[in-house]
Amino acid sequence: MAEKAKLYYFDGRGLMESIRWLLTVAGVEFEEVFLKTREQYEQLLKDGALMFQQVPLVEIDGMKLIQTRAILNYIAAKYNLYGKDLKERAMIDMYVEGIRDLMDLLIKHPFLPPAEKDSNTKLIQTKAVDRFFPVYEQALAQSGGGYLVGGQLSKADVQVFEVVLMVEEKLPSILSGFPQLQAFQSRMRNVPAIQKFLQPGSQRKAQPDDNYVKTVMEVLRF
Repeated sequence: MAEKAKLYYFDGRGLMESIRWLLTVAGVEFEEVFLKTREQYEQLLKDGALMFQQVPLVEIDGMKLIQTRAILNYIAAKYNLYGKDLKERAMIDMYVEGIRDLMDLLIKHPFLPPAEKDSNTKLIQTKAVDRFFPVYEQALAQSGGGYLVGGQLSKADVQVFEVVLMVEEKLPSILSGFPQLQAFQSRMRNVPAIQKFLQPGSQRKAQPDDNYVKTVMEVLRF
């Protein structure tokens, strides 16, 4: 039996949540080490585990991987979630990089001053409705196979689904004008691994709270 992957990050979503999602869909078990103190972070630095002095860090297949995109690409390539050829991989990358722009707004939201949160939520809504969701709506309508690329599940589907759920947490009716995305969301919810991950008690993390923000800021000192 393969060793479990080991994830080093905070007890919250942040940059690690997409990795948790993809490992789950790939069927890879993982354990987590939650950074709660500055001393834990400094020990990782001292051990040379953080190439660019940053987390997330994932130990998998005898490697210590950092940089979120590199980690996601490795998992996707190994577990057949990265298309059948280079052309499909390029399309997957484009869809992922697009949704990443929206994800960045969501990840920074808990760290914003209270006075800026309403305007950031409006920006998320505008970009989702006017820029990003129409692209995925059209791609799903044209794909004919229920998934974004090549008629099979890929990391693009997983990350788009993840972000749509996060946007819905702030804007519950955001998909009202996007029937293809609504159908896509229903299909994704029926993927057995995702069904399990969405249940209470899974390794999926809740929305960031003040304690998560405080811990991140204290450990990283920003």
